[in-house]
Amino acid sequence: MQTDNRLLDDLARVATGALGALTGMREDLETRLREQFERVLGRMNLVRREEFEAVQAMAAKARAAQEALELRVAQLEARLVSGAGTGPRPAARRPVRSRPAVRKPKPAQPL
Repeated sequence: MQTDNRLLDDLARVATGALGALTGMREDLETRLREQFERVLGRMNLVRREEFEAVQAMAAKARAAQEALELRVAQLEARLVSGAGTGPRPAARRPVRSRPAVRKPKPAQPL
């Protein structure tokens, strides 16, 4: 029985050593993959989270301002349409001349 026990002990030690080696290989592989991903991501033109959130906040503010301006324009257009027929009409304007009128010179008077 002792022989079987010694064989099992040896197998357990070999399995433990193999498991330790595989664990070390896994950690090494994870480290290398992490470094590779960091290199690839470093070469990409990516935006940091803080910058993205700042731009997102600016876009939301701009959208709210645009919606407020659209509402204001709609209200002004409604006022313009409703008040178009009730107010006094503006006076007719004279046409603007494109060039000044040319005056004829006076004839010279004898002395």
